[in-house]
Amino acid sequence: MTGRARIVGDDINTDYIITSRRKRESLDPQVLRQYLFEEVDPWFAATVQPGDVIVAGKNFGCGSAMEVAVTTVLGAGIRAVLARSFSRTYYRNAVNNGLFPVMCDTSGIREGDQLSIDSDHVTNLTTGANIPSSPIPKIMLDILNAGGLVPYFRQHGDFQV
Repeated sequence: MTGRARIVGDDINTDYIITSRRKRESLDPQVLRQYLFEEVDPWFAATVQPGDVIVAGKNFGCGSAMEVAVTTVLGAGIRAVLARSFSRTYYRNAVNNGLFPVMCDTSGIREGDQLSIDSDHVTNLTTGANIPSSPIPKIMLDILNAGGLVPYFRQHGDFQV
């Protein structure tokens, strides 16, 4: 997977990703995508391109466990989030919905850098840096490759151990 880096900071909570008041208006990812990160950067959503990659600091997705914070990111055409760390619930919601959560050192990545993402490392195509990432368990990779937990169960009927 490759994409353009879109930088956000540390401690990005789910209400920064999509405010609670917006989810009362609609749960349609195609509607919500226009409000992505509006509390952090009101122009962010208008500049997102399908294939962009969110690059964050520590504790990405903290706050409430609202799943719509993942579906809004997916609705914007973003398929991966790189962060130094994730909240536990956001990480699981990401995997369950087919959004690739990558834990790695994001300090050397800049806005607009072109990135190539694999299951065990990220290559910054702009700088040539190779950034190791934390391994994702095989079952989670299988869920991600299926497109999320529901598609995984449709394909397999159960967890394949």
